[in-house]
Amino acid sequence: MALKFQYDPWPIAKTVEIGCETYSTSALPKGIRVIDDIGIAAADALDGSLLYRAPTVLYEVRSTITPGGDYLVMFPVGGHYNQTDRKINTMMALRSSDKGKTWSNPYVAFNIEYNQHGFIPLIPKGSKRIYSFGTQAVFGLFTREDGLFENAPIGYLYSDDDGFTWKGPTLINPVNDPGFTGMSVMRMCETNKGTWLLGTHEGYHDPQPCKSNLYMLRSEDQGESWELLPGRRTNGWHVMPFHRMDEGRPIQVGDRILFITRTPQGHLWALWSDDDGKTWTDPVPTPLVHPDAPPMITHLSDGKTLVCLHHNRFHDFEYTGLDANKVSIMGDRSEIWAAFSSDCGKTWSEPGFLYCNAVAYKEGWPPFFNNQCSYNDLYVDGNVVNIYVPHRWHQVLHLQIKEEDLLKLPKKNELM
Repeated sequence: MALKFQYDPWPIAKTVEIGCETYSTSALPKGIRVIDDIGIAAADALDGSLLYRAPTVLYEVRSTITPGGDYLVMFPVGGHYNQTDRKINTMMALRSSDKGKTWSNPYVAFNIEYNQHGFIPLIPKGSKRIYSFGTQAVFGLFTREDGLFENAPIGYLYSDDDGFTWKGPTLINPVNDPGFTGMSVMRMCETNKGTWLLGTHEGYHDPQPCKSNLYMLRSEDQGESWELLPGRRTNGWHVMPFHRMDEGRPIQVGDRILFITRTPQGHLWALWSDDDGKTWTDPVPTPLVHPDAPPMITHLSDGKTLVCLHHNRFHDFEYTGLDANKVSIMGDRSEIWAAFSSDCGKTWSEPGFLYCNAVAYKEGWPPFFNNQCSYNDLYVDGNVVNIYVPHRWHQVLHLQIKEEDLLKLPKKNELM
């Protein structure tokens, strides 16, 4: 890419772990190289740039192609939305008008009086309006007491000028569960019939181990009214014995909708709907190996094939909660593989290796930061897959790979 590197590169580690094997960064398997400027070891066909490095921390990076054709990337900088009861973060933005070759300087996406979580983009079919859905941690409307700090109103802002200025927020008040609070940061779906589907979950962190329940917010009238599925709190979907299910991502293929979701069980799980999201199958595990981390999925250019980025690692067989200091949990977030499905997520291909963290461990940082390659956001533009990464929760990476090369990634038995 033509973007000039603006930050001093982080030191590269002497070794990396790929597919549970340790390799020297000076002698990686054929077809894999270190990209020093951005701190990853990647398949040869993957290219990348460092777009931004935060002075403190940043969190979920989300992106869209605006109605005007710009690449728009937004992410909160300064702390997590539920970290404190005072204002500590700001939603920042970057734009590119040349398909990621060059980028604007970072700027404030919108000034708002409470802490931001993530940008869930939605541009309804036939519209030039951009919505920014997500958790709205409005002070006074959520509490950090009694282990409820994850739960806040869900809502949206919108822009009618290609994402330069925003109005809102509007808070979602489901007709069957007024006052619902939860968390929502995964991409949403507008169905073929124009229905809006947005995943959300509620968390209970007191007492430990914590519990969570997954839901779907559904609107048939473009956000005028919403229903909470499968029903009122606290009857959401969850996986036993953990009583956990988080961060669901709905996506449609043909007339069927997949709802793929995070669990601590060691795999991504899935539900399906054949009636425009009104009713759903029971959750079942997919073959996609994954720790307690989010799904990362989109369509390829044919609109029929799904690509799911997943960590392809799971080592925490004594799970008692998401512990930022536990290597068996956070170490599994250090590498990204890609698998494909042509039947709306019922079956998946053997995964191919895409990239992993190659930066040396920093003293004083917990595994949560040192290993972080999770929460990838991705879309396809033409024949190019664009991937955005909140790398080590401190820098924004923009990765690109041609779709044909993504389909040819090396499998585990080819890494030699």
